[in-house]
Amino acid sequence: MSGLSREMIIHPGETLREVLEERNMSQQELAIRTGVTPKHISTVLNEEKNISVSFAKKLEYALNIDAEFWIGLQALYDRELFEFDELHNISTEDISICKKLKDEITFIYQNEFIPKFDTLEEQILELRKYFNISELKAIPSLVSSGAFRAQTSANYDPYVLFAWQRICESLSERIKTEELSQANQITKLIEICPKIKELSLLPQEQFITKLQEYFSSCGIAFVIAPSFKGAPVQGYIKTAQDGKTTICMTFRQKRADIFWFTLFHEIAHFINGDSKQMFIDFESTENSRELRADLFAQNSLIEKEAYQNFVNEQNFSLNSIKEFSKKQNILPAILIGRLQKDAYLKWSDYPEQIAKYENL
Repeated sequence: MSGLSREMIIHPGETLREVLEERNMSQQELAIRTGVTPKHISTVLNEEKNISVSFAKKLEYALNIDAEFWIGLQALYDRELFEFDELHNISTEDISICKKLKDEITFIYQNEFIPKFDTLEEQILELRKYFNISELKAIPSLVSSGAFRAQTSANYDPYVLFAWQRICESLSERIKTEELSQANQITKLIEICPKIKELSLLPQEQFITKLQEYFSSCGIAFVIAPSFKGAPVQGYIKTAQDGKTTICMTFRQKRADIFWFTLFHEIAHFINGDSKQMFIDFESTENSRELRADLFAQNSLIEKEAYQNFVNEQNFSLNSIKEFSKKQNILPAILIGRLQKDAYLKWSDYPEQIAKYENL
């Protein structure tokens, strides 16, 4: 498209003019044979008027050239002219948005979700197709509408958030999952939650692969997406119209306890049926659904009664924490994070034990 100039876009009138010259037929004769005025013929040949379906049929009779040929030429001309005009009339606003999404677009190219073009204008047209929106500047309206629910009043950039969510979808499309009914998905997911919890004991590069395997067996596409400045997202869950559910996570805050708590929080959303609409979990969100998901995450990672007995003993030494964590089959960092959140420990306690994950 970048090499296409306005002069190279051929109007069907030019082709008609060449046919008349080859047949040594005058405009007057063609007017008689087609039953239109000489002026009409002149305006088409001078590329001032297009070839209508009706006139294409008349040309078929007069020249013995199928109407579909002329209709096709006209359609090709209209499309190329539209694409040329679209390429050269992109708003400065869309150009500014494209530049703002530099990091997100780089990730999109690196993962070959869309082809890379030489010019910024062509990139914008391709991004419009990728984002399924005619103008990038309309994204904030879509983000705030019922079609894209952000369950928070958190400070986020709508363009970055929209791009991040689309990246999650693209990553999930590459994952094959078992085909199960939602009821069977929930049943199987609940069954393997203890196995999922045990994965916290593995190194980051190992548990990601295992998580994808476990979730795929439940008919769920699990992906880890990079976090971008402007989208303070912990994770999100969505069930598409085709029934495929995606759970997407980030390592935004890098802390192991936050990652695993958020993961089980997302699992709760799916079990509770919240994935029927898109649920995005930001760094700070509170409502009844979120609190219910929080409770599920807490009790799934650490048995409620056992935790209460542990805190009642008031022994928060490192040895005691490690011993209890071993019994619960979790990383000690998860227990430490819970104790810090519940104010039994200071946020500065045991910094060397707070496992860190590498952000993507």
